[in-house]
Amino acid sequence: MHFAFVSGNPALDLAGTVGSRRDGPVDLLADPADLERWVAECDGLPGRVTAGPADFESALSLREAVYRLALDRVLGRPFDPGSLDTVNAAAAGPVPAVELGDAGVRVTGDITAALCHVARSGIAVLADPGACLKECGRTDCTRIYLDRSRGARRTWCGMEACGNRVKAAAYRARRRAPATAGGHGPGETT
Repeated sequence: MHFAFVSGNPALDLAGTVGSRRDGPVDLLADPADLERWVAECDGLPGRVTAGPADFESALSLREAVYRLALDRVLGRPFDPGSLDTVNAAAAGPVPAVELGDAGVRVTGDITAALCHVARSGIAVLADPGACLKECGRTDCTRIYLDRSRGARRTWCGMEACGNRVKAAAYRARRRAPATAGGHGPGETT
């Protein structure tokens, strides 16, 4: 199982742990161990946390609330009140401790602190009127990402997976296209 951190924000990356939400949802967080791994891999969060069943349920609730709020923002509709309550409650918890040393920054804290940081990062991006949130342009992908590209021209959540898939499919479609106006298919000469 591979987590993708391409959304530009930890809260949006957490929401992105469910793929293909419209057609056949694929949940990358199946149990507390998956959540522990996700936290360890996410930049800015503690490197090691322990999550129990209640923590896991809190994380899933936060994930779904962030997704609903981000989708509300993308679609230009008012925020869902229940989702606001969930995110605001998670953001009220303790924050991770940050220490600077010769080896760089060290972040410590428990799962509650990690989820608090995720909720606060979600609030920061959702409250920013200048933040350009978009849903991935690949048909099967429902990931919402922060577009920081020049001119806000980014189309896909990430080039590695979605962008390459779309470009490869377009290439295959062009190769299968019927004969050109001159009566020749791709690669044929007269």
